[in-house]
Amino acid sequence: MFSGMIAAVGKVSAATPAAGGLRLRIAAGGLDLGDVAAGDSIAVNGVCLTVVSRSAGEFEADVSQETLACTAGIAAGGRINLEKALRLADRLGGHLVSGHVDGVGAVTRLEPAGDNRLLAVAAPRELARYVARKGSIAVNGVSLTVNEVNGVEFTVNLIPHTLAATNLGELRVRDKVNLEVDMLARYVERLREPEPTETADKRR
Repeated sequence: MFSGMIAAVGKVSAATPAAGGLRLRIAAGGLDLGDVAAGDSIAVNGVCLTVVSRSAGEFEADVSQETLACTAGIAAGGRINLEKALRLADRLGGHLVSGHVDGVGAVTRLEPAGDNRLLAVAAPRELARYVARKGSIAVNGVSLTVNEVNGVEFTVNLIPHTLAATNLGELRVRDKVNLEVDMLARYVERLREPEPTETADKRR
């Protein structure tokens, strides 16, 4: 579990084809890897990946073809947002983020707003229903508050700190971004569904 508060911006040093996907070598930037071991989770642009090895300032992780197919993709040389998994004693500065990307959105607008920047993203139609004004959403792993919703498009405000401390300041119109909707919306939808009935196998 993560909070969407990015700790560092790293870089993909290498992306090597491996059985069923890619093996990534990631330069961790300012992320402290001193307490990271093989098997730990790190969110990479909002995607929860498992560390398979680490050295000074770098770690490696595997990405499956399924993950590559349902995310914005990770290319060698790309700058990426990094966050280590939460500990129970950590402050929850953003919102609860699972690191399981729900879909890929596209940047539709980028407009200056004083020192800030207004970012508009078109979400996949099947996800748009979970995005609410003043609700939370993770964009490339960054916890953000939704300003407005218009159909499938939503807008968020990027403050100077977010622009400097994440890779969102590098976005351009038509860029793809990883989206994870607030998990509370998923549970509310489930609770509104009719109660499940016993399966045929169980009734026998």
